[in-house]
Amino acid sequence: MDMDGSRNTANGRRMLRRAFLGAGLLCLALLALRYGVIENGLLPRDCGPNGRDSGLSCGLTWLLTQSFRAQGLGIFALLFGALGFLASIRLCGWLGWFGGVAGLVLYCPDYASVGALLGLFALLRIYAPERRPQT
Repeated sequence: MDMDGSRNTANGRRMLRRAFLGAGLLCLALLALRYGVIENGLLPRDCGPNGRDSGLSCGLTWLLTQSFRAQGLGIFALLFGALGFLASIRLCGWLGWFGGVAGLVLYCPDYASVGALLGLFALLRIYAPERRPQT
């Protein structure tokens, strides 16, 4: 507690640094995946339905394409971001924020943008310093 009775504001600043540094690193990793693997054509194309034909690489290809085919990452981010925002659950706020960032990079911008914002708003509210009423 600070002298005025509020929570330490350094805690909030640390959270913001972690949130944006983590989002930046996640963006770099996902951009490398997107442009280095997906759009470069390195994924196998001769897989059967549900990625069952040639083992692990086809299974991973199927899983990756399903995540953005039906807006999966965006819906994930939206659900967790909304839950974090409405119920002030820290873990859901983090999942909404990072899921939204991942969805923005991996072809799911519709729901992911709202999920990322809700997750970030939840984190800002959770980590905000408490203010005592002036007397």
